[in-house]
Amino acid sequence: MRSKKTCGLQDGLDEESLMKNPHLTWVEIDAGALRDNLQRFRNLVGPEVLLSVVVKANAYGHGVAEIATLAVQAGADWLAVESLTEGMSLRELGLQCPILLLGNVQLAELQEVVQAELRLTVFNLETLEELDKVVGRLHRNAPVHLKVETGMNRRGMLLERLPEALNLIQSSEYIQLEGLCSHLATADEPDNPSYAQVQLDNFRRAVVEVKGQGIQVPIKHLLNSAGTSLLEGAHFDMVRVGISTYGLWPSDPARRACLEKSIGPQSLTPVLTWKTRVIQVKEIPAGSYIGYGRTFQTTRATRLAALPIGYSDGYDRKLSNRGDVLIRGKRAPVRGRVSMNVTMVDITDIPGVRLEDEVVLLGRQGENEITADELAALLETINYEVVTRINWALPKVMVHQNEV
Repeated sequence: MRSKKTCGLQDGLDEESLMKNPHLTWVEIDAGALRDNLQRFRNLVGPEVLLSVVVKANAYGHGVAEIATLAVQAGADWLAVESLTEGMSLRELGLQCPILLLGNVQLAELQEVVQAELRLTVFNLETLEELDKVVGRLHRNAPVHLKVETGMNRRGMLLERLPEALNLIQSSEYIQLEGLCSHLATADEPDNPSYAQVQLDNFRRAVVEVKGQGIQVPIKHLLNSAGTSLLEGAHFDMVRVGISTYGLWPSDPARRACLEKSIGPQSLTPVLTWKTRVIQVKEIPAGSYIGYGRTFQTTRATRLAALPIGYSDGYDRKLSNRGDVLIRGKRAPVRGRVSMNVTMVDITDIPGVRLEDEVVLLGRQGENEITADELAALLETINYEVVTRINWALPKVMVHQNEV
């Protein structure tokens, strides 16, 4: 077990800590937590099922370079991204594992996909037609994954177009059908499992149709984090674990179902902690207004801490007068509007707060914790959005890298 560490509870300014980490605002990535989460899913699916870690959207806000490298070291068989740009960034890191492009690739980009040996998800016949021309010129094989429409009606090839797609692949000298895939719309709703079953049945029909054409599909994959956790017996050849890689549950019903039915991972450990520092401490009298628009007026003499964080960093403006941060292990409420670069918090009831004290915006400090789900509830959104919208340019600091 990894040891628990507390931060920001010092009586005075920790100069050694500041020298090691001079950032004003940063994201800490707990390498041990990510390894733990991936091990839980490896234990769940077993050694024969491929484990694909989804690192699209800057690894859900966690930092794609840091997470992708760590995930491969922790046993991920594949990585999955949204775009060619994301896939190329992983190749530039030197990662040679299979990388699946989940999203759209423009026809003019297909040559680059083939040359970088990226796996292409195909849901348009036009893509197959152009790809055949490209690989014909290059004389190089191109493994593709056909994405079939099973009921989400987002990106996917209608089942009635599947025979035509299979004919195009069979007639090509270089295109290889490596995978057949789809995506579930309601896997995170275990209290209403009927629609996920409809999609599962549709996917199985697509598998049968492909086999009926005499085509073997090495890798069939349908399940996301929620599906992998809840749909036993439907792991097929590969699972695509996204949000749960990062220690976040796809939904609270999914979490409860896993615990109540003793299925899926029984626990997940958040990987990300978002931190900043106090840049000013001031005292203002009762009756003072705080921030743009005078949306908060003090009713007592108040000590405030200014934080160099705002909506440009992904700290949502809707947290104005609603959110909390952690300073010295205690909650400090946001006062006034969150602005572009500065947020004010009330530290009247937290003794000893000093300039450059560490502040936790998301994560644990001492015995208190602010979770992505808590922020999502305040913002009337989902935890995915909370972490993904953290400014991608913020520095990433790896912690617990050598602990298990």
